[in-house]
Amino acid sequence: MAIIVNPHLPIGLMANTIGAVSIGLGAKLPSLGGGRLTDLRGRTIDVSSNRPVPILQATTEEIARLLLKAISQADDRMVVPFPSFARSLHDYADYEAVFPGHDLVEEVIDGLGIAGPSKWVKSLTGSLKLLR
Repeated sequence: MAIIVNPHLPIGLMANTIGAVSIGLGAKLPSLGGGRLTDLRGRTIDVSSNRPVPILQATTEEIARLLLKAISQADDRMVVPFPSFARSLHDYADYEAVFPGHDLVEEVIDGLGIAGPSKWVKSLTGSLKLLR
């Protein structure tokens, strides 16, 4: 799994994008987390993630290319884009209503989450740098 984000976004928008994409991935693959751990004193917490989640950086053009490539191969894989236009909508019902009127190829994609076979994820993201 990996999350790719535009590093030129302001820090708050970047954090929001990564958070929203993470929720989308987690909703489709509950096995990514959902566990519980208890410490020495009996305090129980919910696990955030049971595997690494690399946050990678790419330009919006690179993200768009990755999205198209990932969607074309997404049979048993997850592809969670965060289109820029979604940021102006504050109700999911509004997003759901306007989404069919947009062509993702022509939209700015601020972030993208992908999950699937390791070889597939690496084939898409192997040349990308970690966000620092």
